[in-house]
Amino acid sequence: MPNIWLAPLHGLTLYHFRNCLFQHNSGFDAAISPFMPVQESAKLNVRKWKDFAPENNRLVETIPQLMGIVPAHFADTMNALHAEYGLTRFNWNLGCPMGPIVRKRRGCGLMPYPDEVERVVEAACSLPYKFSVKMRLGMHAADEGKEIIRRLNNYPLEFIVIHPRLGEWQYKGLPDLGRLEELLGLTKHRVVYSGDIFQVADYQELHARFPQIDDWMLGRGALRNPFLAEQIKDIPSKTDYHVRFNEFYDDLKQSLVAYRGEKATLPVLKELWHYFAYFYQLTEEQLHSLLVINDYTTFDIAVKQLCEK
Repeated sequence: MPNIWLAPLHGLTLYHFRNCLFQHNSGFDAAISPFMPVQESAKLNVRKWKDFAPENNRLVETIPQLMGIVPAHFADTMNALHAEYGLTRFNWNLGCPMGPIVRKRRGCGLMPYPDEVERVVEAACSLPYKFSVKMRLGMHAADEGKEIIRRLNNYPLEFIVIHPRLGEWQYKGLPDLGRLEELLGLTKHRVVYSGDIFQVADYQELHARFPQIDDWMLGRGALRNPFLAEQIKDIPSKTDYHVRFNEFYDDLKQSLVAYRGEKATLPVLKELWHYFAYFYQLTEEQLHSLLVINDYTTFDIAVKQLCEK
């Protein structure tokens, strides 16, 4: 039976979403949170980081993801999170390909600088916590990833998440499975696969090619089909998936509105419907008709009308 992870999608897979997803889905084994920036002790107020709080992560264990480049800031942040919340597992985002992140030499933008990568890993692994890395093949070239993998072999990482694209590709093109195979041959660590698992057949093809991988991460695929993890594990559904989706979505709306209010919830729901549209097989015109609505109540009525068709 595979271990299925929920991937971090910045701004979307926060604890309100995760808890609703996990309440209505029994297929997930673990998750990684969207990233938070590491900071020095004087600037830290981890009580504001509610996404990491244990009381908000009771259903499925969620590992907090950190973003940064300064080793001392990692130590300060990890120690503060341990002191406040008792957290002992941390993940480093070395894979975000978005321009504003990359330009600050964070996320995938740091992959061309293996010395700086190693300094962070060395500092984090000197602490009494479990530390892992989420990375890509490289930023500009796969040799970047190979060099980092060689260096990571010297440290007791809990695991490595690998998304088999270069950072400069962002999410375009197909994952480079040949390059992934090369990294698998180099690493001494447990690998979690991440990238383009949108349906059961995608997982089956990948698992057949990489039988040594036991851990599989769903990101955009889990938003397109919230029940994909169950389907991969061949867990039968006792109720029609559309009925279950509506129950999941109603709980998600209520949770978001209770926390954010209707006005702030609307843009989040619009972003999610870029993915949910696949579940209901909405046309581009139908999706566009939702996204131009700027009133929460009107949006909610329009969603119900589309989903009843």
